[in-house]
Amino acid sequence: MVRGVHTVAVLSLKGGVGKTTVALGLASAALHRGARTLVVDLDPQGNATASLDPPAAEYELDDLLRGVPGATLQTATAPSPWGPGLDVLTGSDDFTLDEASEPVPSAALVDVLGMPVSDGEEESGADYDIVVLDCPPSLGPLTRNALLAASSALLVSEPTMYAIAGAGRALDAIETVRARRNPTLRPAGVLVNRFREKSYEHQFRIDELREEFGGLVMPTAIPDRLVLQQAQGACTPIHHWNSPIAEELSLTFNMMLAKILRSDRAGRHRLAHAAAADDAPPAAESDTGP
Repeated sequence: MVRGVHTVAVLSLKGGVGKTTVALGLASAALHRGARTLVVDLDPQGNATASLDPPAAEYELDDLLRGVPGATLQTATAPSPWGPGLDVLTGSDDFTLDEASEPVPSAALVDVLGMPVSDGEEESGADYDIVVLDCPPSLGPLTRNALLAASSALLVSEPTMYAIAGAGRALDAIETVRARRNPTLRPAGVLVNRFREKSYEHQFRIDELREEFGGLVMPTAIPDRLVLQQAQGACTPIHHWNSPIAEELSLTFNMMLAKILRSDRAGRHRLAHAAAADDAPPAAESDTGP
């Protein structure tokens, strides 16, 4: 593992729940705090790469996982225009590793994140504080690679009738990986995304999740807001989007990242200076752009 890093895997059991939006929100919060951050785009759709908009690197994540000669962490990462200190390990249009594809070693991502940045260098500029793994929307081999490499795993779900069953399967998978392969892995929690405050159904499903999983359910759900899609489409971190509702969402992602890191000693040590920013009151809603 890259030295001193906290690695969070952001996963879901199906597409369309806003998993990548959450991963980008966490990256934005980390950037806002001054933490050196790496986003690893494991999702074959490549949406995180598109929104982070890095220049083309010499190699891609697929090359690293398959052991292509010359592919190193240094040659496959590129800086994001979002701001200094945020790098991207880019996905690929041909990144189709799944159960039917040519297999990769189950710990390939562990090896990738543990390799030196350049030949023989232990000290380097790529000593990240946080790594955000944007996983595919399934529990296939790429996601399991991520769970082996991760310090914590955040499950993103919508408030639907299928949420409890899906959360149960994902948490079981996390526990299996923790028990058998990665004893440092812990569930960061279940995050409900695209929540509508006025929907009785949504509130009912959140109450069900909390009854079933207790404190594993994040205390704050992410509301269904157009500004998140606007910022993502404009390749802009939510913390830089100029609207009151964006400020409210930025605060939510700040608190979420703080909760993920709170029980991790390395994360607390590196990011303790940022905790004071998490208690501001929410602002009124407006979806205007920057």
